Amino acid sequence: MKPNKQTTLYDNLILRSRILDSVRRFFLNNHYLEVETPVRIPAPAPEIHIDAQPSGNWFLQTSPELCMKQLLSAGFPRIFQICKVFRQKERGRRHLPEFTLLEWYAAKMDYLGMMEVCEDLVRHVARENGFGECLEYRGNSIQLGRPWERISLQAAFEKYASVSLEKSLSDDTFDEIISQEIEPFLGIQKPVFLYDYPAEKAALARLKLGNPEVGERFELYMAGLEICNAFSELTDPLEQRRRFEKDALVREAMGKDIYPLPEVFLESLVHMPDAAGNALGLDRLVMIFANAETMDEVVAFAPEEL
Repeated sequence: MKPNKQTTLYDNLILRSRILDSVRRFFLNNHYLEVETPVRIPAPAPEIHIDAQPSGNWFLQTSPELCMKQLLSAGFPRIFQICKVFRQKERGRRHLPEFTLLEWYAAKMDYLGMMEVCEDLVRHVARENGFGECLEYRGNSIQLGRPWERISLQAAFEKYASVSLEKSLSDDTFDEIISQEIEPFLGIQKPVFLYDYPAEKAALARLKLGNPEVGERFELYMAGLEICNAFSELTDPLEQRRRFEKDALVREAMGKDIYPLPEVFLESLVHMPDAAGNALGLDRLVMIFANAETMDEVVAFAPEEL
């Protein structure tokens, strides 16, 4: 007898469980150590458009990134984590204020190598769960066979956007153009990596050797849906501090909360090796495999049900 829940949700939660099992098996088989870091932290990264949920005088994590990089700096070469993260003012068909993130880091790897790991991971999950080389999502057939498409931000703006990349940055419409004019066309028939973000949007990414106008960052898209965000990691503590301070000033000008700087993390960067990291939204990945239109269809409880 099935539980007293809608059949589709019941089936999706079974699929979700199997996908998480496949994800863990993939990383353990590739010699990654599964870690757990604190959910409640004294200082989140002061990213401009991500608002942390206060928890007393501390905050619930928006990402395990800072703590996981401290582990990298302490000598752990390959680590992964599946955890809950929390962000204020995020609610919609593709957003929840509490969601599940898969995050992993590998020393001696850059963002190009991380793209290959992404391909391996998604193909592994598909294979283990009986999907083979093709996913059917909202009327589209997404082919998973290699090679996956790779398109730079510059090329994507030239192909899809109504304005140039440079103008979107100067007019502060970059995020709007990405979401409205570019994302809907990405990954419709095959997953696509959108890569080489302008330095202003590099966040915690290393700038490209020989081209400091570009950060070594990519996002993976499937069926117009952003699945992950990845970097060649910035390991310069002075540059990272400068970026944090700049973002804090922008947050202040926008009337947003100002967070304390994560000093312990900044101090640890002195010891951090060259590495790549990736944050993948597991709820969204399950959406793709479950052919679900909203995140509510692949989680046991939406916030409004609590």
